Amino acid sequence: MPATYDSIATTTVSGTSTTTIALTSIPSTYTDLVLVTNIKTTNNNNGNGWIRFNSDTGTNYSQTRLYGSGSGAGSDRQTGTDYLNLNVGGFNNGILSVAQIYSYSNTTTYKTVATRINTPDAYVSLNLGIWRSTSAISRIDVTIFEGYINAGSTVTLFGIKAA
Repeated sequence: MPATYDSIATTTVSGTSTTTIALTSIPSTYTDLVLVTNIKTTNNNNGNGWIRFNSDTGTNYSQTRLYGSGSGAGSDRQTGTDYLNLNVGGFNNGILSVAQIYSYSNTTTYKTVATRINTPDAYVSLNLGIWRSTSAISRIDVTIFEGYINAGSTVTLFGIKAA
């Protein structure tokens, strides 16, 4: 039997632009989470966003990114950062980003995250990250660090039930 997705929360920015969207009170009743963002920014600088768990601003995150376009490809790695890249944002056009957060409620393992994006200009990226904490995730902050998240942007969190 396949896993099922339940919508836990959806936030749509209306009116005033913001820099952070917080998803709080995440129930621990699922095996994994899927975070889907479609964020429009005030800055024409794609990919300048991050996620943090449980308001943790310590250097407990590491990640490896693979990326490419029609003209080339590359990779990079960051260790000891205070965030995970989410690759959000696009100047008033939005970029769809999907982050899969594995074993988020398990209190004996670190949390792993796989984020993927496709931009309108044919750029693709896969970011594999880890949050070095055994705490269950009960809060996710989606933040843009250049410009603002514009009205019309959406963030939706799904819980995945075990098969």
